Amino acid sequence: MQERIKHQNSGAEFMTPEHCYIIELSTSPDDPDVSIARARVAPGATTSLHRLRGTTERYCIISGRGRMDVGNIPTCTVSAGDVVIIPPLCRQRITNTGKDDLIFLAICTPPFTQDNYEDMEPQSAPPRKPAAHPSQ
Repeated sequence: MQERIKHQNSGAEFMTPEHCYIIELSTSPDDPDVSIARARVAPGATTSLHRLRGTTERYCIISGRGRMDVGNIPTCTVSAGDVVIIPPLCRQRITNTGKDDLIFLAICTPPFTQDNYEDMEPQSAPPRKPAAHPSQ
């Protein structure tokens, strides 16, 4: 692995069928142990209920306010500074309950792959596509 700085490309944001917007911040072979994406959920939107096989995910809430459903714990409110730890195969979804966008980092170990995504709401499609430029 080489030291480097990856700059966010806000023009790379894409809408997912999961009802959120994603910017892949770091998903590349030069950093094989983790993937980091910035997620944005619009006011009133709820992401699709899903889980990841073989991947632990962490939501690091940057701004906004939401309601988190994760595993078997009671639904709870999340806001800036909170971290939600989501083990493999743990069902999850988040709702933006605020008036502004809910923004968080989704940090996955090992890195997110489409094959590990399991939609628990059959009417929606997988949420992420491969990064357009993995070397960014």
